[in-house]
Amino acid sequence: MIPLRRSPSPAVRFEAGVPQQPTPDTALEATPPVTADDTPGTSVTPPGTESAYVSRETPTREEDDPPLAMEAMRAVQILNPSGEVTMPRPDRTRVMGVANQKGGVGKTTTTVNLAVALALHGNRVLVVDLDPQGNASTGLNVPHHTGVPDVYDCLINSVPLEEVAQGVEGIPNLWCVPATIDLAGAEIELVSVVARESRLARAIAAYPGHFDYVFIDCPPSLGLLTVNALVAAQEVLIPIQCEYYALEGLNQLINNINLVRQHLNPKLEVSTILLTMYDRRTRLADAVEQDVRNHFGDKVLQAVIPRNVRVSEAPSYGQSVMTYDPGSRGATSYFEAAQEIAERGVKEPVSRNA
Repeated sequence: MIPLRRSPSPAVRFEAGVPQQPTPDTALEATPPVTADDTPGTSVTPPGTESAYVSRETPTREEDDPPLAMEAMRAVQILNPSGEVTMPRPDRTRVMGVANQKGGVGKTTTTVNLAVALALHGNRVLVVDLDPQGNASTGLNVPHHTGVPDVYDCLINSVPLEEVAQGVEGIPNLWCVPATIDLAGAEIELVSVVARESRLARAIAAYPGHFDYVFIDCPPSLGLLTVNALVAAQEVLIPIQCEYYALEGLNQLINNINLVRQHLNPKLEVSTILLTMYDRRTRLADAVEQDVRNHFGDKVLQAVIPRNVRVSEAPSYGQSVMTYDPGSRGATSYFEAAQEIAERGVKEPVSRNA
């Protein structure tokens, strides 16, 4: 795999399709050569331009590569420079399952970025990676190779959740329970386990600490892992891609949620719908948005996540888009979505009876 270079600073980064400022390498190429008429020792750089552009690729005397904690601080300064925006903490823990049996709709991306946005603004957040692919663990730069204690140990071997939860580097209020490839066999192994549908719910309830939010990243299926997430959750957040195929399987997901509510978890409800991968250039995206809003009403967040290349690039650096490029449209959209979720949690009861 070809290694990717770090992206320029958001202060000089522009969206895809718009020319970017030259990198230090191209800037050197643009510097006129020293001629015989130039006085030795005289700089050929125009006055006042020495510090006009400093790339994140240029090492400073203090550090060669700024830690993720500095990236997080920079993200808060860019996304919320005045400090006026607050994300209030709920009175009780909100356990949210991020589910949609269709793959590629943005479940993991939504989980990671909402968790980081809330954690950067004072909320204590736990991300439970319940997808055997482990993409949420990758996006948070949490080790999840074979042999690392993971959510599989909690589900199958009843290992306490606090023993497998890892702190996310650079973000003090964020923890992650990783998923390794071992989780791929959990669907079959859970079949013969006692109280198989409520294993995750018991593990979360037994956690000794307090979290404001617990996000459960579900796999793109409706198997026992997803059922465990729905039994453990109070709320379901459904990311919906703004394309026609995304709507086809939605009824089946809603039916399964209703079945879980009737037989296993009466407190479960679909509380949040988030539209993702919105392309304003297409009429289809507008049509899908209108259909979803007409059907789900106020459950649909006003914030809409656009298609944005920075959102796709961020996981390759083990970061969320919130810290990778806080000034991008993807980051600001997830910031607005997180703020909306936080405000709704304060205005409405966290736990509702169906």
